[in-house]
Amino acid sequence: MYILIVGAGKIGYFLAKRLYQSKHTISIVDKDRNICEEIAKDLEVLVVNGDACDPKILEEAGIERADVLAAVTGDDEDNLIICQLAKERFNLQRTVGRVNNPDNEHVFSELGIDVPVDSTKIIAKIIEEEVSFSDFVNLMSFKRGKLAIVRVDLPQDAPVINKALKEIALPKNSVLVSILRGEEVILPHGDTVLKPGDDVIAVTLIGNEPQLLTLLAGKL
Repeated sequence: MYILIVGAGKIGYFLAKRLYQSKHTISIVDKDRNICEEIAKDLEVLVVNGDACDPKILEEAGIERADVLAAVTGDDEDNLIICQLAKERFNLQRTVGRVNNPDNEHVFSELGIDVPVDSTKIIAKIIEEEVSFSDFVNLMSFKRGKLAIVRVDLPQDAPVINKALKEIALPKNSVLVSILRGEEVILPHGDTVLKPGDDVIAVTLIGNEPQLLTLLAGKL
C-alpha cells in the first residue's frame, strides 16, 4: 500500500517508521527542511520538503498513486485543507486527519474526512476502558460519525450468556467483530457461544448503542 504522510513531527515520524517496517511504501511531506533531512537519513522513504496545502507538493510526493493520505500536522486547518485537496482534486478514496482540538472533530466529519483521529478522545477512551466499571464503552466513531466501535462487558446474568451467536438477533446494521475472553481473542462465528465476563467488541450504527447494550447485557 502506498501511504502519503503529511507532517514529520513525532507522530508522523513514528507512523512512517512503523508503516515502513510493515512493508508499505511511504512518502512524507513537511515544511521544515531540517526535519526532512533528518528523516531522509534515517528512513528509506521519499521525503518532500514543502507545504502540502500546495497541490504541486502533493503531486511531488506521489499522491496520484497513493492509497491513503494521513495529515498529522499540529495544525487542524492544514490537516483539513490537505485532506480535502486529496479527496476533491486527486480523488483519493481514503484520508485520515489528525484532530488536535477536540472541538474540531465534527467539522472534519462534516467536511468528508474519512477518519478524523482525535488523540485526546482516544486517550480518554483508553483511560475509561481501563478504570471504568461500566458495562459499555463507545471506543470510536468513524465514517463521518455514522458508525461506532463499542465494547460491551457481559455480566453473569446477561441474557445472551451460553447462547450461540446464530441464536441472537442483533440490532440492524450491527456486527460482533471480536470477543476478548481472558487473554484469548476470539473471532466469532455463528457457533461461538458467549460466556460470562466476555468483552464483546461490536460495530453498529450511531444510535443503535442502547439497543445493543440492552440485548447483550440486559441493561441500559
